[in-house]
Amino acid sequence: MRDFFINSLEKIVGVLIVLMSVSVVIGGLVVMFTSPYNGGGFIPGLVVLVGGGFYILVMGGFLYLGLGIYDNTKRTADTLEIRSRKG
Repeated sequence: MRDFFINSLEKIVGVLIVLMSVSVVIGGLVVMFTSPYNGGGFIPGLVVLVGGGFYILVMGGFLYLGLGIYDNTKRTADTLEIRSRKG
């Protein structure tokens, strides 16, 4: 049952990263094509794209790092269990 939840979390993280990427691109384009008099323009849109991309990299990295730590811990525990049986 534990593996089901971990695998589901990996899928959810993947979908979340894709949704965040699409949102940042759409948001950046909307800001780029908004009138500069309303706070938009090319430079603010570029800032949204770069800032959003950086945010996605950091958050996605932390989420996948947590999942990687779980996988490494599980492999280590399995290896130690096999070694202890061999004695």
